[in-house]
Amino acid sequence: MQTRTYGDLFKLIQSLAGVGSFAPSEADDVANLINRRFLQAFNESPIWPRYFVPSEKRDILSLTLSGATASTSTSVNQNYKLLGANTTGGLNVYQGATTTTVIAYNTGTAWRVDTAASATEQADGTFTVSAGTQQFIEADTIKKDNITDVSTFTPRAGTDSLLVEGKNLIPYAQTGKATVGSFNRIFRKQAFLNNSAHEYEFFVDFTGANILNVVSTTDNAAFISYKKEFTPFSVTGTAVSDFTGSTVEVPAEFFAYIAHATYADFLRMDGQTDKAFAEENTASGALALELEKVDIISNNNTVNKRFSTYVNRQSR
Repeated sequence: MQTRTYGDLFKLIQSLAGVGSFAPSEADDVANLINRRFLQAFNESPIWPRYFVPSEKRDILSLTLSGATASTSTSVNQNYKLLGANTTGGLNVYQGATTTTVIAYNTGTAWRVDTAASATEQADGTFTVSAGTQQFIEADTIKKDNITDVSTFTPRAGTDSLLVEGKNLIPYAQTGKATVGSFNRIFRKQAFLNNSAHEYEFFVDFTGANILNVVSTTDNAAFISYKKEFTPFSVTGTAVSDFTGSTVEVPAEFFAYIAHATYADFLRMDGQTDKAFAEENTASGALALELEKVDIISNNNTVNKRFSTYVNRQSR
């Protein structure tokens, strides 16, 4: 996609203002206003093609463990993703999302959580766990098939009380992937390719998107459509030339809007509110043209919206 340079943007704003060069203090103010208007344009649509990612595979985090306070076991406190079935006994194996050497699994007789452990996938898709240092083990008299049903865990040392909470969470950040700015839609399988895919309802909190009613408890991934996280321009300096000479890329679709809108803000700072109003209209027109392009390519009928039927709305 096309880009312009930050230096070109800054020079255009200077030209609109009719000054040969901003004073250093003014240049810093203008840089802040540019980022303000950049964010405003970014927020105008959830499906700007430059920032929209359709149907990307992400891990589902199935557990959150907390309550470990002993210095040797605090790494247990984290989210966990489901790897698959244990080669021994067939029950689930979970791996820490942050510290991957923490494994929660069933030995065949009890659930336990180990640090310095590992899990290796076998040819049949099951996982063999290499035990590490046991931090917690199931203390229930009647053993449970699901780790979330366990009432009491015995710590290796001290009086820690392990809390296990079941989740179907897709976090904002995942190693090797762009950080999610806002979630758009979530599917069980890859969407927008060939066949239709089951779409999930979800709610968002500060940890990420929480999926409602996962089709299968063995699913450990989903496909999300999302808008990338906003990243402001990181252009700073002590001289105007630091701004006019910058080669930082500016999205071409936002270029005219940012230039005219920032100039409108500059006019307001100078007390020229009538001229600022006229310039604001010019900026709004430039942005409206770019938003119309997004509509014309029919994104609003595909990736951003869905048909509502009794099938995908029956869960409450």
